[in-house]
Amino acid sequence: MFNGFFNIPEPKNEPVLMYAPGSPERDELKAKLQEMIDNPVEVPSIIGGKEVRSGHTVDMRCPHNHSQILGHYHQASAQQAEEAIAAANAAKGEWSRMPWDNRATVLLKAAELLAGKYRQTLNAATMLNMSKTPLQAEVDSACELIDFWRFNPHFMTQIYHDQPASSHLVLNYMEHRPLEGFVFAITPFNFTSIAGNLPTAPALMGNAVVWKPASSAVLPAYYIMQILKEAGMPDGVINMVPGPGPVIAPPVLNHLDLGGIHFTGSTQVFSTIWLAVGSDIRKYYSYPRIVGETGGKDFIFAHASADMPVLATAMVRGAYEYQGQKCSAASRAYVPDNLWPELKARLLDDIAAIEMGDACDFSNFMCAVIDEASFKNITGYIDYAKDNPDLEIIAGGGYDDSEGWYVEPTLVVSKDPKSRLMCEEIFGPVLTVYVYPEAEFEEHLAVCDQTSPYALTGAIFGQDRQAIVKATHALRHAAGNFYINDKPTGAVVGQQPFGGSRASGTNDKAGSWLNLERWISPRTIKENFLPPTNFRYPHMDKE
Repeated sequence: MFNGFFNIPEPKNEPVLMYAPGSPERDELKAKLQEMIDNPVEVPSIIGGKEVRSGHTVDMRCPHNHSQILGHYHQASAQQAEEAIAAANAAKGEWSRMPWDNRATVLLKAAELLAGKYRQTLNAATMLNMSKTPLQAEVDSACELIDFWRFNPHFMTQIYHDQPASSHLVLNYMEHRPLEGFVFAITPFNFTSIAGNLPTAPALMGNAVVWKPASSAVLPAYYIMQILKEAGMPDGVINMVPGPGPVIAPPVLNHLDLGGIHFTGSTQVFSTIWLAVGSDIRKYYSYPRIVGETGGKDFIFAHASADMPVLATAMVRGAYEYQGQKCSAASRAYVPDNLWPELKARLLDDIAAIEMGDACDFSNFMCAVIDEASFKNITGYIDYAKDNPDLEIIAGGGYDDSEGWYVEPTLVVSKDPKSRLMCEEIFGPVLTVYVYPEAEFEEHLAVCDQTSPYALTGAIFGQDRQAIVKATHALRHAAGNFYINDKPTGAVVGQQPFGGSRASGTNDKAGSWLNLERWISPRTIKENFLPPTNFRYPHMDKE
């Protein structure tokens, strides 16, 4: 057995390719998109390394062209969820005893496979199945997932290096054990990087995982499993069971061996899961670790000293990139009345210039929202705004589902700082602005803090340093990721660990050692070299 000290390579963030005309990556991606369109695939469940076909198939479609079928997946049943648990439990022992450096090399190799051989495969699957532009796919399904797989082994070594002090005649050390039982990973539709990180982060620390990917993003999940298989991930360590939550979740949440839950999705679903676990907590062998990143009502707050072009660009990119379907997307903005006339003109010009359409057309800034349910939810808010005298749609407001689930980038002005559109998560390309009196900056910082139940991301814009200091303090608990003169999206692994509190989750910071620490159960070990041989203490001796 190797007896040296294994040094994980110092991780660096993966460079973002730009896909400019004439670039080799552009040609490669276009070719892969066409290949994927021409060759629909059949996606099984993957349980214990075996492909399992239930026979109950569901089409995988392009949101921007819902007549375009990318293939179909076999919807897992409750029985297959049970089989996935059994496979995870069977694989757990050997995997958890594997030397940590060998577990690390699986993810390090997966990162290199994704950086090269599989880069355009996963990007194309993300673009087609999730309706992302080339850049939005590149920063997600390529760069961020590569970063997770490079940085997490490095963070693991930081945790393992955390050892207690020893004293004379006593040696103390800490074993960072995996959790007892299995981990249940539930991943969202909007980020392939999250889909890849949520099952692999616990696995890296020695856990085995049952993974339920989002039903609307199964194709990228399938290719993630292929990458991990080629990288050397043993069978059964991660078991993928695509299917509806009400079918997959009950047998998993009711299982006595449930050791942890790694979740990204809606606040409503996460709170329901927490309630299900807590309602009969005594049935589990140990208290399950529950880690979740949920919703957001993310803000941009402008001070009177804000730089106008910077502010306008951040609002457009922050609100409308990936159709606003980011938990970090700017959804509400507070603008002083002295800036509003010029800012409004800039925003209207920029929004009018946005092109929206098929993901395969690289000239588009936006594509379609993910599915019919999302389309109806978003357009319901737009229709509400049209009928409410306190809300004025000044840009966009149109939508069309005849070919794809298209919603125009929409800008709304609210007379009420606590209207529905200023408070509730919409998860679509709708930005609502409240114009406040310039002299009431500090009062409206308090309004911003108290308006939403969420606390995920937010941003302050201004050149006046004292204003920035005041906003940073007043909004201390309003956002787990806070930005100064930058849009509230685009957190980078290792640079801006991501997560929020309040209704936005448990704030366990994916992209740092803090998240990995949730997937271990430490054991302190004390060894006494010369233990005592008599029970008496010196103070017991007679004078």
